[in-house]
Parts: sequence; structure tokens; C-alpha cells
Amino acid sequence: MNSPWPIAMIDPHIHQWDPYTTPRHTTRKARLFRPLPQIPRALRWTAPRSDREFIGHPHHAMKPYLPSDYLRDAGQLPVTSVVHIEAAWQASGHLGGVDETRWVAALPFGQDGSPQLGAIVVHADPRWEDAGDVLDAQTAASRLVRGVRFSASNHPDPAVRDFCSHPGVLSDPSFLRGFAALADRRLSFEMWLYSHQLPDAAVLAREYPETTLVLDHYATPVGLFGPRGKHTGTTGRDRSSLLAKWRDDIATLAQFPNVVAKHSGLGMPLLGGDLRRPIDVAQLPKIVDRSAPLIRHLHDSFSADRTMWASNYPIDKPVHTIAASARVLLEVLGGDAHPQKLFHDVAQRTYGMGP
Repeated sequence: MNSPWPIAMIDPHIHQWDPYTTPRHTTRKARLFRPLPQIPRALRWTAPRSDREFIGHPHHAMKPYLPSDYLRDAGQLPVTSVVHIEAAWQASGHLGGVDETRWVAALPFGQDGSPQLGAIVVHADPRWEDAGDVLDAQTAASRLVRGVRFSASNHPDPAVRDFCSHPGVLSDPSFLRGFAALADRRLSFEMWLYSHQLPDAAVLAREYPETTLVLDHYATPVGLFGPRGKHTGTTGRDRSSLLAKWRDDIATLAQFPNVVAKHSGLGMPLLGGDLRRPIDVAQLPKIVDRSAPLIRHLHDSFSADRTMWASNYPIDKPVHTIAASARVLLEVLGGDAHPQKLFHDVAQRTYGMGP
């Protein structure tokens, strides 16, 4: 039987961390529970609701996740190269994120069968007065730096976790002015935001048409698969309205040719639903129906030339396997999937990676 995958796959969205040895949100608790082989699921109930609904099972955030872990999770998929996306390194000062870049670049990628590290996306805030100096330090830290991610996610529901205090940051004048530092250095910009913030992303795309913008995780429509927070996605009518607004805003953003999008984050607990064990390929029907509206519309809006698969591992690990995250796209898109583009070419082009 022929393989549905290209000879080589690129996974353009993974995270690596070691909370025992590097500064993370979870470092204190991770060190406390280090002797345990498995972090108890019950521990999640000691965290705020916003954290519980973001991370799902605490084990994946409180244990190291390194190249050997990714290799094991990728299984038989022919992933030969990955893109590391910044993962909320906790350090003082604007230059603190440079330490994450050095740490990632030194990890044993390409050893013992693990994929190569093909590109790095770093953290920076364009509003910083020294943003240009920070970006220069980042690119000096590794020749693999290709882009910047700034998490703009801010939700009106107070029980949904915010990653930015400014709800409209992407269209804020200070952000737009500072963004020139990134554009001048020909770096791409990774956008993780919530779905109601998509109009702000369109403003940024219009202001900087020469810069490649990468939309992560379908713009995470919180509560689309089930209730989240205090009042998000509570009823079927709420979820239908959320999907309709998402569809309109995705179609608008896709009109800007400098924007590409990732089929990623379908396993983020923020979306809602009640899947208690990770779905593998054998249980794929459990996620096909709920995921299809997002997959199909993103593909139809951006086309096969501007969409790419990404695993978002280990964030998506509580909900589905890496293989399931890829296979569900083939199930939904069928003959429109264009696997070579979906699993390799678009990522290679977007991040300026070698063959």
C-alpha cells in the first residue's frame, strides 16, 4: 500500500522545554513533583480554570519535552525537519529570550533518528523601544532564526487565559510602528490570537504587505467544540454564531496574499469538548466531524499554496496523536489535500528552509 505522506515531512510548529533546568511558568511545581514518573491528573484542579482549560493534562507541561520525546511521538511519520516556536521562556529583560534561542539551537536535533532543526521562531514585542537590538541579538544567536512570534491572545471572557493584556494590540499604532524593525530584517511574523481578534490581523497584513504573516491554530475559536471559560460556547447557538463569524473573518484575512495559515491546534483544550484520552488514527472519526468545518474553510480560503500542517506538539498531546493531526487533514480534504504542499513545500518556502 502506498504511503499517503511525502518522502520527507516538515513539522513547522513544535515546542521544546525542560522546566527542571530552564525558566518556565511551571518550573517551581515541576521541580517539586520531579520524583513522580507521571504528574497526577488531579493536580490540574489546583490551577486556575484558565490554566486548566489551556493546558489540559499537566503532565505535558511539567515534564521535559525534548527531541527524543518528539521522535517517539512522531512514530512512523517521515518527519525530517521541524520548526521550533518560542515557548514562553521566563527571563528578565528583553534580551532574555535570546537564551531560549541558544538553548534550542544546542538541543540534539538530528541525532539518534530525531529530525533536524530547520528553523527557529523567536519571541519579541515590536512595541519595545529596543526591538531592533533584540532582533539583531536573536539572529546573531542562531543562523536558523527565521521569524518572530508575539502571542496577542486576549479574550473578553475573564476565565479564558490571556497571553497579552491589550485586546487590540496587532492594530495598535505603537505596535504597527515598531513592527518596522521586524519587517526591515525580513523576518516572518507568527500570529497566535483568538478568533474575535482576526480583524486586527487584517490591519497588520494591510500595513505590511511585504512581510509574511503566519496564522497559527485557526485563530483558536475558543469554545467552538464545547463550553469554555465562564460563558463562551455555552450553547449550540453560541457555537454556531462563533463559527459564522470565524468563517467571515478568515475569508477576509485570506484576501491578503502575504498571509499563510497553519492547520494546527485542533487538539488545543481551549476549543472545548470532552475527549479524555488522546485520539489516534484508529479513533479518527471522533474528531473528523468536529474539525471538518475549520479544516475545509481554511483550505478553501487560503488554498493549498498557503496552508500547511503542523502538530503543535506537545500542546495538542492531551487530545490527539501527531499522526492523527496529519491524517485528519487527508480525511477531510480528500483529493484536495495536495500532500506534498501540505506536509512539506509550504513550510519549506515560508521558513526559508533547505531541501
